[in-house]
Amino acid sequence: MASLKSFASVDRFIAEIASPATLRPAYVLLGDEVFLYDRCRKAVLATLAPEDTRDFCLHDLDLSDTSIFEILDRAQTPSLMAPFQVLFVRNLKTLYGRGSKKEEFAAIDAYFRSPNPQALLLFVADHLRIPTDLRKMDYQDKERFEKIRETLGDWCGFVELARVDENDAIKWVTTTAESRNIKFDPDAARELVDSLGADMMLIASEFEKLLLYVSAPVLSSTSVILIAAKDPEGVRTSSALDTFQPTPSTSTPREAGEPLTKSRVTLGDVETMVLAAKQRSLYELTDAISAKDRPRALLLLHGLLNASDGGEDAAIGHLYMLARTFRQMLIISEKNVRDPRAIWQVLWQGFRMPPFAAEDLIKQARRYKSRRELTRAIRLVARADLELRSSPANKLLVLERLILDLSTEPKPTPYDPTHQFAMEL
Repeated sequence: MASLKSFASVDRFIAEIASPATLRPAYVLLGDEVFLYDRCRKAVLATLAPEDTRDFCLHDLDLSDTSIFEILDRAQTPSLMAPFQVLFVRNLKTLYGRGSKKEEFAAIDAYFRSPNPQALLLFVADHLRIPTDLRKMDYQDKERFEKIRETLGDWCGFVELARVDENDAIKWVTTTAESRNIKFDPDAARELVDSLGADMMLIASEFEKLLLYVSAPVLSSTSVILIAAKDPEGVRTSSALDTFQPTPSTSTPREAGEPLTKSRVTLGDVETMVLAAKQRSLYELTDAISAKDRPRALLLLHGLLNASDGGEDAAIGHLYMLARTFRQMLIISEKNVRDPRAIWQVLWQGFRMPPFAAEDLIKQARRYKSRRELTRAIRLVARADLELRSSPANKLLVLERLILDLSTEPKPTPYDPTHQFAMEL
């Protein structure tokens, strides 16, 4: 991964800790990119904290529970059970809270003037969010970054755990798959990264799931299927498949016992296995609805149904997601959310959209002029849900009528309480 710019800072860090000549007494891990932090931690453990001595040499400490004086004292004291000590120190922001902290920083300076060569301090500054382009860093984060650099820069190495660039994430997916002898189609890699908002921790998790999916043995056309059926008395009965003779195949012969796998991840695999990729089509549908683009909305509806495993039978699930999306837009509109980062403050855990959809959903919510328009949309979805649960003759017509109603400017009508439908959304 040395050729990927987003991984350069971590790669330099891993190279430095591999040699005593370049190892510094301490490092600051700046940023909240969990995937890169995980790579750093694994490299440190593999290089400096072998498993047989890890219980004696690895210390996970928190500045909110343990004072910096105690941490420095522990780093300075040699261990009788292990030749080297590794100390991960979380909550670095505690050092930059209220008060001057003169005594704390004086103790840090005193330690680093004569550090223990058999100890490594790793300060974790995960309260900072570092974007891919450092020029776009939030002003408050930039101030915090500079303050840490001013106070610890003379003694510590800095490892920037910034957000991974989308193109680098795509390259990581394809090259990592190739290293495992699996072909990852470029359009599939882009869809995976786009649908997860270039969140590397999520990408890595879904990546492993996809590789397991395509690596699972599949049924060969040359396989002989034998079914052993037993009657209640335990006597084997003959099955028609016992005498099944496979049709000769023209495919390349395989060695005995060799598993037959796809060894390739396609766009269809990503759309099948990754929930966020399925949701992308739904947000495109709500975008067309909010823009009152009826032809595009109908096309997207049919595409969504065709891509669903259950087709029209999956309509209830699509309605649930539509209702959920309009409820999210209603809250965004009521709270007047303009910045995607503020969404995490107004939408609770379990009710948030995927990262890639945050900005789009804010834009869609702003197209609605009032709260009444959004509540009308929720009522229309509720009415369609009631119709579908009443076993209509044609589910597709119910869905098409719903999309046309949602994509049409509402006409002023007198309030009619009979239009209220109870529905658990």
